[in-house]
Amino acid sequence: MTTPNSLKPVERLFPFVLKTRGLFVGRESLRANRKHLHFVLITEDIAEGSRAEVLRDFAHYPVVQHFTSADLETHFKIAGAKAIGFVKSGLAQSIYAELKAYRINQPLTPGGSNSQKPRETPKPAAEEATE
Repeated sequence: MTTPNSLKPVERLFPFVLKTRGLFVGRESLRANRKHLHFVLITEDIAEGSRAEVLRDFAHYPVVQHFTSADLETHFKIAGAKAIGFVKSGLAQSIYAELKAYRINQPLTPGGSNSQKPRETPKPAAEEATE
């Protein structure tokens, strides 16, 4: 069964990103605005070294690889950009949901998997009364 969203291209949402100024362009801008970042999109024509750097620097964020730099220029009017980020918003969540199939990393959790304490099983009330 197909959903209505799968029939429409994600590009239909890009003009709204421009109107809301919900975009960070370039790796330096992404680094400077980490706390406002929802996800990172890199182009398919990015250099391998740059790709590895983005994956390392933004390991805590979803990284999606799709489109070319020419596509970004067409959709966002930005020339030569190979890495962009989307500001946290409902719009960014919608775009990410449609691009999730192109995600190339598994975001790390901020504290890591060892940051949670093991859960203790509660003792029955009868056992607590006897201790």
